[in-house]
Amino acid sequence: MEVVGEAWVRDPPPGRLPGGFWAAVGVWLEKPQVANKRLCGARLEGQEEARARPPAQGRGDRDGEGGEGSALDAAWGALCSRECRRECRALGLLSAPAPAPPLARARPQQQQQEEEVGVLLRTLLPKGGGLPAREMVVKDVFNGTITFVPLEQTHEVKWKIKKCNIYQIKLVHTKDNEWSLSVLSPSPENYISDGILYPKTTWLGNELLNKLAKWSMETKKCEFKNTLSLISVAKYNNTYQNLKEKYKEIVKVWPEVTDPQKFVYEDVAIAAYLLILWEDERVARGLSRKQSFVDLGCGNGLLVHILSCEGHSGKGIDVRRRKIWNMYGPQTHLEECAVSPNDLYPGADWLIGNHSDELTPWIPVIAARSSYSCCYFVLPCCFFDFHGKYNRRQSKKTQYREYLDFVTEVGLVCGFNVEEDCLRIPSTKRVCLIGKSRTYLTSQSTALDEQRARYINSRQCHSVTAPGEVEGGSQRESQPAASRALGPAAGGEVLKHVDVEGALISGFQPRGKEPVRNCTALPKDFVDSVVLEVANLLLSGIQDLSGTSAMWSRGESLTLSEIAARLNEDTLKRLRNEYGGLQTLLRNSHQVFEVLSGRVRIRDWREAKLSSKKKPGMPAEPGVPSKATKTRLCWFDMHHPHGCPLAADRCSYAHGIEELRPPACAKEESCQALRSRWQRRRCPSGLWVP
Repeated sequence: MEVVGEAWVRDPPPGRLPGGFWAAVGVWLEKPQVANKRLCGARLEGQEEARARPPAQGRGDRDGEGGEGSALDAAWGALCSRECRRECRALGLLSAPAPAPPLARARPQQQQQEEEVGVLLRTLLPKGGGLPAREMVVKDVFNGTITFVPLEQTHEVKWKIKKCNIYQIKLVHTKDNEWSLSVLSPSPENYISDGILYPKTTWLGNELLNKLAKWSMETKKCEFKNTLSLISVAKYNNTYQNLKEKYKEIVKVWPEVTDPQKFVYEDVAIAAYLLILWEDERVARGLSRKQSFVDLGCGNGLLVHILSCEGHSGKGIDVRRRKIWNMYGPQTHLEECAVSPNDLYPGADWLIGNHSDELTPWIPVIAARSSYSCCYFVLPCCFFDFHGKYNRRQSKKTQYREYLDFVTEVGLVCGFNVEEDCLRIPSTKRVCLIGKSRTYLTSQSTALDEQRARYINSRQCHSVTAPGEVEGGSQRESQPAASRALGPAAGGEVLKHVDVEGALISGFQPRGKEPVRNCTALPKDFVDSVVLEVANLLLSGIQDLSGTSAMWSRGESLTLSEIAARLNEDTLKRLRNEYGGLQTLLRNSHQVFEVLSGRVRIRDWREAKLSSKKKPGMPAEPGVPSKATKTRLCWFDMHHPHGCPLAADRCSYAHGIEELRPPACAKEESCQALRSRWQRRRCPSGLWVP
């Protein structure tokens, strides 16, 4: 055996090893994607089984391939064969082991199975939908080793050991509080790496070994469940890759100001999860019809669009319409309206709350009241109670964990069996809560309605508590909030309409339409005056050389604070009401200004370079004029003392009224352009086609 990597750790009393080592190895065994980012995950096949060690000599004259019995039997038979005797001896797996090493004596005295090892099969799942790889894992607690034996299947459906890629992770107690972790290989010079399923030996001996050493000494336990614990990782990987390929073109035509890489692939991942979850539900319940859904607070509506295109009938509701809604076809149903907790959806099988903010705690309530068969899926993000912001009540938990426990408690009070899972999405808030079965019979629905009402009423005082305060000056952690809320002294029914505009249920305030505060709604005259005033400040020191481009100057550069100090107070007061204020207005005036690192200067279009992100006013493609070309007058031609730095035939803006082209209807033009670009890129199934 050759050592391909070694790490030393110090384990002071009371000591984490060897228990910490097996915990760390368990992470690599069950969740290899944590270390190897090119993997989607792993599937363990069955439970670990105890097997007798391969004989040291005399027996074992098989041909090196296993065929009879289960896959594990066949793989173990191949390892015990005469062909693999040398490798087994090098790995220390043969029978008649040496006297107990310090590692075995360091463990709590249990019945030591010196003649047995633990064996199981696992399948590695690569990202991108590639072929998986199977391997047998041999766990030898007595000697402190875990061996990974890659398997190959022959044409006769037999298992063959891929001897060149066997590797072993070993823990050795060297002296006192010092331990050694190492990665060993029988023949590292013959190791064949593909960079995905079989990483290089240098990666195993450095990256992986360092992670295992770190994990072995960690004492903090994760407060969340394993990722994708409720569904098949293999199914999820295939579904996600298919959806990602199908809807990847949306990234290229994303009309919102949000990051398309994050939001598109996050919704694709959530859709993949729901599709697998719903498929498992149909199999378990013997259903053939695909589930229907309602997405409350659907935002950009992409999740609704994907689920609809995949055959699930449903709709999305949001208080504000998004630009991308115009790009979805007629099969995607989206509604622009406020959602009230009194709104029920008896025809929906599932209610979805994907970052639904103030609606999050209400979704289990709405699902419970909609119908006995209605289920829900929520992905909590911002912390809201029933009637306002959620106030922390326990300092021993993180705010996120405490809020998840609160939403879980709401589901329990509403009569759901609540399950928790962790999604694989590009977000720090990726724990979802699922309620798909009830804890009560239909005949008990009336009693549950009263229970829910008392609980919601009891929470109203929590939402008005000042941040950081708790009732009675102490944190009441011994008694769950649900049990406190359901006592006989609780208030009366709250699930009723209140005849006050905007307050739809017992103090609940739905979010109104968000005002546009990015300086685009400011009057044009005001924006033009600020642009001209700032430009005059930057150009105050240059001479008037009208018609001369050789000596064209962009003037000086000023910081935002220097510019703000020279503007009048009324202008600044008006800009303070906008997000980003003066900086946003100047950045919106992209034709005139360049804002970098807090400094502002006049833009020189002679230095402009075409990039993957097309600049406003520039041609969409080289040699192909944009539909916006010459539809606006050139600011430099009108206001700069030296005129425009570009010749009229090279400038995308009109030099004079005679060059001006009439613009098309802005909204329809934008919509048609996006649809046309989407169609040209071979639209996936279900997207809008003219």
